Amino acid sequence: MYESSILVFPGQGSQAVGMGKDLYDNNKEAKAVFDEVDDALGQKLSDIIFNGPMEDLTLTSNVQPAIMAMSIAMLRATETELTKYVAGHSLGEYTALCAAGALSLADTARLLRLRGDAMQRAVPVGEGLTAVILGLDIEKVREICNKTNCDVANDNSPGQVVISGAKNIVEETMTLAKEAGAKRAMALALSVPVHCRIQAPAAEEMKAALEKIEIKTPKAILISNKTTSPMSDPDEIKEALVYQITHGVHWRESVLKMHELGITETVEVGPGAVLTGLTTRICPEMTARKLEL
Repeated sequence: MYESSILVFPGQGSQAVGMGKDLYDNNKEAKAVFDEVDDALGQKLSDIIFNGPMEDLTLTSNVQPAIMAMSIAMLRATETELTKYVAGHSLGEYTALCAAGALSLADTARLLRLRGDAMQRAVPVGEGLTAVILGLDIEKVREICNKTNCDVANDNSPGQVVISGAKNIVEETMTLAKEAGAKRAMALALSVPVHCRIQAPAAEEMKAALEKIEIKTPKAILISNKTTSPMSDPDEIKEALVYQITHGVHWRESVLKMHELGITETVEVGPGAVLTGLTTRICPEMTARKLEL
């Protein structure tokens, strides 16, 4: 069944208060994942995941390890076998590497906590903004961003592009996008701007942290957010994880690369179904489904 499938792991925005509570209560493998993440962080993150409040869960430093924990708990609870390739959207790339045995669960949790904290430190609250542009192709959005000095944060699917940067620059870009015919230009409820050049201080922090972490050769090949190509060299992976802090996620191109490699199905592991929806829009020839619990 998994010969032509790929496991894909979601990024920020897929979280929900209460996610994983049934798994924690009824599956010892899942419970062990949440407990190990709590121990690694020195905090009962599981309590925030299960009970909220949502404002605490959506804090960047909490939501990144929380989504990873939920995804790995699902994977282990279902005893899902590893596919030849794995991929993840933004923070999901860390989850994919954990699933593939390149990163330990504890190291992944600590790295994602640091990643969230570093991103928040890099851009004080209120100074940055992330927004989604609907109804314009990536070339048109890039053309507008080049005029305003804005960054393309995510090339998610045809007609769905996320932009990010300083608040005034993103707002100007949203206005120009609407004038160019965008159906919608909407700010996203993120506490930090993501995948943009003003996150350079966070990239430096992550580079220093990753130098101290062992990344093993993954047991499944990573389809990289950076290159959209297969990646398995640990040094190359470290470089890509630093790179993605200040550069956009090429998800649309990644899915097209999956299809080119002969992959016919994406299996989304984690909360929500964002990537499942994106796959069907990007490449109708592929099938997409959520991992069933």
